[in-house]
Amino acid sequence: MGRREAIAAGGEMVDSGAFFETLARRVAVPTASTEATAEVMHEYFDRRITPDLEALGYTVEVFPNPAPDGFPFLIGRRVEDPSLPTVLTYGHADVVRGQDDRWSAGRSPWELRADGDRWYGRGTADNKAQHSINLAALAVVVAERGRLGFNSTILLETGEEIGSPGLCEFCEAHGELLAADVLIGSDGPRLHRDRPLVMGGTRGVVNFDLTVDLRPGGHHSGNWGGLLRNPGSVLANAIASIIDRDGAIRVPEWRPTTLTDEVREALATIEIEQGADAPAIDPTWGEPGLTPNERVFGWNAFEVLAFETGNPAAPVNAIPPRAQAHCQLRFVVGTDADDIIPALRRHLDREGFGEVEVSQSDVLMGATRLDPGDPWARLAADSIAETTGGRPDLLPNAGGSLPNDVFTDVLGLPTVWVPHSYPGCNQHAPDEHVLEPLMREGLAIMTGIFWDVGER
Repeated sequence: MGRREAIAAGGEMVDSGAFFETLARRVAVPTASTEATAEVMHEYFDRRITPDLEALGYTVEVFPNPAPDGFPFLIGRRVEDPSLPTVLTYGHADVVRGQDDRWSAGRSPWELRADGDRWYGRGTADNKAQHSINLAALAVVVAERGRLGFNSTILLETGEEIGSPGLCEFCEAHGELLAADVLIGSDGPRLHRDRPLVMGGTRGVVNFDLTVDLRPGGHHSGNWGGLLRNPGSVLANAIASIIDRDGAIRVPEWRPTTLTDEVREALATIEIEQGADAPAIDPTWGEPGLTPNERVFGWNAFEVLAFETGNPAAPVNAIPPRAQAHCQLRFVVGTDADDIIPALRRHLDREGFGEVEVSQSDVLMGATRLDPGDPWARLAADSIAETTGGRPDLLPNAGGSLPNDVFTDVLGLPTVWVPHSYPGCNQHAPDEHVLEPLMREGLAIMTGIFWDVGER
């Protein structure tokens, strides 16, 4: 049997309904990491993953999380020959909150349901369908060739949606078990539904709160208006000192210097999908002089995720005592993650906003990037081109964030990500779904990549 037959066998898994059936069993487990119990996460591992991996000759072990109250990790290993290269494949079993009451009539987050070419269910796009495709592709290669031709390690976690607590410590403690030559994983959407994507890293992300707390209680706006500082106004002006009216960042240390000519060249041909399911890009928002691609993949982005002062649901004629904004910085390689919050503090003090408190969150995920000329990136891109007949988009890093810095910095691996979702998938929202044609193509792509790794 050869490469072409293996890819055809992958397509047959989708056409026959076998892949849908496997995914349905996995979607049915409500693994929302903000609500689930450890027992639910163990059920996913013990009943939905372990039997399938053991049938492929993997040894499987489920480990406790070193983080307090953290959910478990699973490692599956198939060692064919210690002299062969090892591919680490990552995925996460946890999902965001189901939001059951907000799904369209007849749909449930915990029941995989087909409607035309859309498969609806929580975790389809993020990340159950994606890691299910990769596990199925490994199974196809073993069935068709009788071996992978490389050693395979599977790492699944259950806390990615809450910042992957314990993942770094776990990888440090189990570095020998997780030693590999490359990580090949799948998460996030493609840039365009009709064109595959290979990406080498991600932007980092850090969340923080800005608070202005001026006095114990509210005061009548008629009697005191014009005499008392309004915390909402103070905080709004502080935010306006961080980012201007057109979206350009004004904190000097947050302005990266790593948008090189090589990165610009890699981004020049990328097209972000602008269809009925995607929002329209604001052409004048962000750093002046940059293309939309450079703004989202090569630059930092400051976002105000929530802002509250007084009681928006029931306002009264009183000057509120307090205002708070929950903010975020998405940052690229070259930004000093340890200096993000201190730099903000220095900036606010320079601008005269000493009363604005900054509550630091941990850097949830660091920034990573892979040279598009890296041999593993080229192997994946060439393999996809052979499978599909067209070149994929090739990104040094995505605009979103993953715990990729753990794999690059702790395990020392080059990382290659091949997503199987698309921009309109309603990821994290009601009616989350994947497209059946992308499931079929995703299985073909990953079967081809794993086949080629074993061949080359």
